[in-house]
Amino acid sequence: MTSRLFSPLSLRSLTLKNRIAVSPMCQYSAGDGIANDWHLVHLGKFAQGGAGLIFTEAVAVNRNGRITHGDLGIWSDEHAAALARITAFLRAHGSVPAIQLGHAGRKASMQRPWEGNAALTETEFAKGEMPWRTVAPSPLPMAEGWLVPHEMTAQDIADTVRDFVDATRRAHWAGFDVAEIHAAHGYLLASFLSPHSNKRTDAYGGSREGRAKALFEVVEAVRAEWPEDKPLFVRISSVDGTPDGWNLDDSVWLAGELKARGVDVIDCSSGGIAGPATAGRTPPPPGFQVPYAERIKRETGILTQAVGLITEAQQAEDILAAGSADIIAIGREALSDPNWPVHAADTLGDDKAFETWPKQYGWWLNKRRESTGRY
Repeated sequence: MTSRLFSPLSLRSLTLKNRIAVSPMCQYSAGDGIANDWHLVHLGKFAQGGAGLIFTEAVAVNRNGRITHGDLGIWSDEHAAALARITAFLRAHGSVPAIQLGHAGRKASMQRPWEGNAALTETEFAKGEMPWRTVAPSPLPMAEGWLVPHEMTAQDIADTVRDFVDATRRAHWAGFDVAEIHAAHGYLLASFLSPHSNKRTDAYGGSREGRAKALFEVVEAVRAEWPEDKPLFVRISSVDGTPDGWNLDDSVWLAGELKARGVDVIDCSSGGIAGPATAGRTPPPPGFQVPYAERIKRETGILTQAVGLITEAQQAEDILAAGSADIIAIGREALSDPNWPVHAADTLGDDKAFETWPKQYGWWLNKRRESTGRY
């Protein structure tokens, strides 16, 4: 079988065994930012299932950069050590470990989604989960009832750039081979980009170039710290989806600028500037963000990662075959089926698909296939 989905992809000195990535998915299950057994099992089963590239959830570069009290962090060596055992497991099972580095900005200090997905309330306070100081480019709350963020000074921005650099150094020590800067979904760096949330009149606001300045400073500093032979991704909201927000023309321009600064892949998501990025009222169609990845790739030549309701093997294969993206990221479909990659190989006609299972599973499942015709 020859398929694009299961062809290797070289990124600097790294080679992915296939084009399947597991997208960052927050689990809100850490204690003071420290990874635990939940994160090991959650991410480890995707390696057992055959994904080539596995991202952590958004990992906060400082304590106040968490979305919720349950977010992962990497603001100390203790945090990095807890993540190191996860990267070792992923690598031992043939997957590339990737970390998404982020800061929640004005969307920090909020409830876990299953507790309300909004600003913290007396219910959380009674559990000892108190709010913390939030920051943003402008003192505009995310929505009514949310904390009014502190407008960042130039020194605040410089301190945050330093936090990203420190987090990058720890991520390398912890064994990650891909780093992704989170500049999507209305979090801090996305809120600098968007005219919806950035009303500054200094060097970090106003024009598109000014609004991108904070992101450029983070990217340049992270690229300088991150080993030259390791790839750097940036996740963006290709469109905000608001009339006064960031649009696809802006994203094409941004991708070209990021490519010039040493970014290897643009991870093409959307939305989130004025609310949750993954909890819209109207369900979008399958592959709804693929056109963003396709245009950015076509007009800038940078590699792109497509994400968003990609659920079927043939759908993923067709996206790659059309040249619309270079990597397929699955999220909630991976939660539903952690073995999606090995099932996809079978669907696409790989007569040796059983060999991609861990031997502890593949031997048994191949025997069942011999007698029943299915794994």
